[in-house]
Amino acid sequence: MIKIAPSLLSSDFANLSLDVRQMDELGADYLHIDVMDGHFVPNITIGPLVVKAIRPYSKLPFDVHLMIEQPERYVEDFVQAGANLVTVHVEASPHLQRTLGMIRSLGARASVALNPHTPISMIEHVLDQLDMILIMTVNPGFGGQSFIHSMVQKIADTRNMLAARGFGEIDIEVDGGINRETAEQVRKAGATVLVAGNAIFTADDRKEEISLLRGN
Repeated sequence: MIKIAPSLLSSDFANLSLDVRQMDELGADYLHIDVMDGHFVPNITIGPLVVKAIRPYSKLPFDVHLMIEQPERYVEDFVQAGANLVTVHVEASPHLQRTLGMIRSLGARASVALNPHTPISMIEHVLDQLDMILIMTVNPGFGGQSFIHSMVQKIADTRNMLAARGFGEIDIEVDGGINRETAEQVRKAGATVLVAGNAIFTADDRKEEISLLRGN
């Protein structure tokens, strides 16, 4: 089943608790929370205090995407704040295996993200520590970017690698430029979790949009 993770980066930050609560009511599967530090990516967003503040407003798993340098410094803070799944970037994690082990030891699920230019071979040796792989289909840092279509093949290659190595149960999440058209492409390529920001939060009918992105 395809899971939908609305990206809070596109929500109304002045009414964040309302948007968070609504995603529960509309049938989302995760809440995707983008954390940016102004160093790894050219933007600054939120920290553990905001995650902790919105945690009481949602029963959904919090999918926290750390687009930050040295993410191991903050993993424990985000898990304690309410993160259920923590994603770190291979490009920002020189000791990736250790960081993934830390996430799991704290009781959260572990995920690794790949920027568009990063080959999937970079994560071949940590597959046994992963619950999910995040394929970036834009260069991270800002919402509303255009989908990079060459990433569809990368998603398919990732799915084939997982199947060949006996890790077919690992989710493949896709983040960046997801709308009804691109959602269909990535679903066919093997993605199982779709992050969508603008497509959901600017929709006239958010519930219908979630359903359509899921392929229903």
